[in-house]
Amino acid sequence: METVRAYLERKHEELGLLNDCLRSRLDLACPRSVDEVVRSKFQIAAALRAEHEFHEWKATETAWSHTAAPASGPFEFSYDYQRADLTVRGPSFYEFDCGCGNTAIYTASGMAAISAVLLASAQIVEKADVLVLPGSYGETLELIRGFVPHMRLEALKLPLGDAFAPANAPRILLLDSCSFAGAFEAALRCDGSGLDLLVFDTTCFAGRSGRIRRVMRWARRYGVPLVLVRSHNKLDSLGAEYGRLGSAVFEQGSEHQQRAGGVEWARLASETRSAVRLLGGAALPAHFPPFAGSAAYWALTKRRVAAILRNGRSTARYFAAKLPALSAELHFTHGLYVTLRGKRVLDEAAARQAAEKMSSELRGEGFPIRHAGSFGFDFAATEWFHDATTDQYSVRVAVPDLPTELWNDLATAIARWWLAHQA
Repeated sequence: METVRAYLERKHEELGLLNDCLRSRLDLACPRSVDEVVRSKFQIAAALRAEHEFHEWKATETAWSHTAAPASGPFEFSYDYQRADLTVRGPSFYEFDCGCGNTAIYTASGMAAISAVLLASAQIVEKADVLVLPGSYGETLELIRGFVPHMRLEALKLPLGDAFAPANAPRILLLDSCSFAGAFEAALRCDGSGLDLLVFDTTCFAGRSGRIRRVMRWARRYGVPLVLVRSHNKLDSLGAEYGRLGSAVFEQGSEHQQRAGGVEWARLASETRSAVRLLGGAALPAHFPPFAGSAAYWALTKRRVAAILRNGRSTARYFAAKLPALSAELHFTHGLYVTLRGKRVLDEAAARQAAEKMSSELRGEGFPIRHAGSFGFDFAATEWFHDATTDQYSVRVAVPDLPTELWNDLATAIARWWLAHQA
């Protein structure tokens, strides 16, 4: 259990890490409230971006100046026109085993990364089956259905049985960190030797999460080529939502991994780089968080995510007891948010309105909650949620990094409000 005092001291450390990246540091006292924490973080993030633009004025889209040496904290960049050949030197957002080679391609968002990978695969295979688990990210499924015609979606159900067995067409498993917990665990208990490629969306796991390493070991065990795709403006920016940044990281495995099923997946990285170039999806140097990579950064990130996960587990237990008929899904594998259903079936408009009204009224009572997309904040965030596998709408409550007692009070208020307005 973390006290309010311990929480504010930890937040002061986070603010100090961000503030130290400024050439002209802001004069910040130790925060006295959650609102002060949130305001200060976003102020510093804005100042960092502004300072970057001011000092990197030579590093333009046309790369006109040969004396430009663009950088953002520990990240250094080189590129020509429109960043089509962007090269990034700097720390990894993951923790790889010693001797494990990898190729990282950075993009303008997480969706840009997975879009480039899936579209690039058309240069390697004519047809492929994409296996998806319950709870997979809706926009990824929408992308495949609407814009990746050489891939056929196959929605899996539990129990998985022999779902990963070889078939006539290459089989790609899309393993999503926002899948339901039971489905994610079931997948890692299966024999993966029949798969041709594993695309793992790690967005909802901390970069050094043991679950990421576990998936990597599972892929190696069965010789499956692995691509890690990620959106970095959620868990990788200390709740400051620093900028839109994504990546696709290709693990350089054994020869068997690279030629699984007779398909030369080793080409996928170069084809993905071409797709990023042709789609104009290259990353912006200004969006790389300059505070990332240090030992202090990793220690603070670990403590933040641990606090969110603790609050998430207690929320799932509490809502299961207090809202058994009104809880949609409480056990996502990431543990970062839960979803609530209406007594009557919700559509998108009704779910959005409920999220906004609940946040507004509870914020009026003094609670740190906002109607906002995304997650990983220092405040609770509510938004409408669409389950692409069931085509049902609900309200998502993203669990924040807050002191234990304060979050417990807010979770109680959310349950009270939801019961009152669904009666």
